[in-house]
Amino acid sequence: MANAESVPLKSIRRRKKTEPAAVILGILKYAFFVLVAIVILYPIINMVAYSFNDKYDALRRGIYLLPRMWSVNSYKDLLDSYRGFTVGLKTTALRTIIGTVSSLGATALLSFILSRKRFLFKSWLSFFWIFAMYASAGLIPTYILCRKLYLYNSFWVYIIPSLVSVANIFIIRSYMKGIPDSLEEAAQLEGADYMKVFWSIISPLCKPVYAATGLFIAVYHWNSWFDAMLYNRFDPQYTLAQYELMKYLNSMMWYNGTGCNSPTSYSTVCAAALLTLIPVAIAYPFFQKYFITGINVKSLKD
Repeated sequence: MANAESVPLKSIRRRKKTEPAAVILGILKYAFFVLVAIVILYPIINMVAYSFNDKYDALRRGIYLLPRMWSVNSYKDLLDSYRGFTVGLKTTALRTIIGTVSSLGATALLSFILSRKRFLFKSWLSFFWIFAMYASAGLIPTYILCRKLYLYNSFWVYIIPSLVSVANIFIIRSYMKGIPDSLEEAAQLEGADYMKVFWSIISPLCKPVYAATGLFIAVYHWNSWFDAMLYNRFDPQYTLAQYELMKYLNSMMWYNGTGCNSPTSYSTVCAAALLTLIPVAIAYPFFQKYFITGINVKSLKD
C-alpha cells in the first residue's frame, strides 16, 4: 500500500493542479489580473492610437485601440513648430542626469555617516531631519530662500533644493546597517580609512538599493514641473517638458471651454504625453528587480 512518502512529489503537485477548486481559483486569479492589466493599459494604448492618427481626423473622436488614419504629423508639428517642448525635453534630460547623480551621491554619503555606530551625533541629526521633514517651512519661505540664494531664473534651482531627501537617507541607512560590521573592521585593520571603506566595501554591496533609490530620484526629476512654473516661468531656456505639457493641456481645456477650435489638437497632446512617458517606461523594467533586493540584506553573511 502506497503511503505519502512513497508518492513522488511531482505526482502530488500534479494531483493538486487537477482539483476543480484549484482550477477555478486559478482561472479567477488570472482573469482578475487580465482585467487589471486592461484597465491600466487601455488609456496608454488609446493615447498611442490618437498620437499616430491624423490630427484633423482625431477631432471626430471615436478612436479606441488603433488609429483610423495613420500619420506622424503630430510628432513632426510638436518637434518642429513648438520650440518650447524641444527645449524642455533637453532641460529635463539634463536635470534628470545631473540631479540623480548628485542627489544619489549626497544621499549615500549622509546615509553612511548615520549608519556608523561611532558617530556621536547620529541620533540628534536623525531627529532634526525627521522633524524638518514633517514640519517644513512651507512654499513662501522656500521661494524667498531661493531668491536670496540667487537660484531664481537659474538651472540650479532644479538641483540644489532637492539635493537631499530624508526618506531616501533612511532607506539607504537601513540597508547599510544590515551589512556585517566585520567587513568594515577587517578593512580598517588593513589601514583603510572611512572614505576607503565607503567606496570599496559599502558601496559595492549597496548597488541594489542605490539602483532603486536612483530610479525614484530620476522619476521625480523627470516628472517635475511645478518648480519650473514657480522659479523659471519667464525664462524659456530653463523650461521643462512636463511644464510645457501642462501648458498644452491648459490651453486645450480653455479653448474647449470657450467653444472655439483649439489650436492644440488632442493628437498633439497625446504625442507630447507619450514623449514624456517613454523614458520612464523604458527604465522601469531594467530596475524592477532592485525594488525587492534594494531593501533585502539576507544574502549578506559574515
